[in-house]
Amino acid sequence: MPPIAKTLSLDHFVLTVADLAVTVKFYEDVLGMRHDTIPLDGETMHTLHFGQQKINIHPSGNEFLPKAHVAKPGTSDICFLVEDDIDTVAQRLHEAEIEVLYDGKVVDQIGAQSKLRSVFFRDPDGNLVELANPVKH
Repeated sequence: MPPIAKTLSLDHFVLTVADLAVTVKFYEDVLGMRHDTIPLDGETMHTLHFGQQKINIHPSGNEFLPKAHVAKPGTSDICFLVEDDIDTVAQRLHEAEIEVLYDGKVVDQIGAQSKLRSVFFRDPDGNLVELANPVKH
């Protein structure tokens, strides 16, 4: 049986957050994302844009519908590819007093298209954030 649809790429994902302002500031300051607002059904949806994708930010208890079955802050695990050298990124995180997991070390991982050199830390809600550079062959 052929697939119902062939997936092309990721457009957006949703983070449910405890504090909208804290989350927006973190992702703007740490990851250089651009905050935007979109009027939707008489409410305001908050988004964070990066590359050709975005994150929709839903305040906990005030999620837009439809929503995930279990929409709770701190339940996501996200990997972003970054253009900055990952060793430099690890140092900047340390200087910003953001705790890097694995004792602050850059670690090897397997990505969707290549091996990765990655650093892991948590956002204000406790979501696991991985920043990575693809390893060139």
